[in-house]
Amino acid sequence: MTKADLIEAVAEEAELSKRQAGEIVDLILDEIKKALQKGDRVALTPFGSFVVRARKAREGRNPKTGEKIRIAARKVPAFVSGKALKDAVGGARSGGAKKSAKKPAKKGRR
Repeated sequence: MTKADLIEAVAEEAELSKRQAGEIVDLILDEIKKALQKGDRVALTPFGSFVVRARKAREGRNPKTGEKIRIAARKVPAFVSGKALKDAVGGARSGGAKKSAKKPAKKGRR
């Protein structure tokens, strides 16, 4: 789905013109961007949350020359999906997927 597809769907569902729907979508995206720029978390329950994560500085390589380069620390946006979205996309988890917290059996005693 593209932004244009989203605008068209909003326009159709809300019975608005595509221009009005486009302005609404742009407004929502701008507000999310502004909140992330401030370092805030944007929670859209039960859809998910947009967060800002800090990446540490690290060493990388120039793919052309193989020369080592330093990659600076920076902040990056990330999306964490909510339970309802995970369930809608991937279905509910089966009971066997979780690890059990059983203690290992004691050795030497019978």
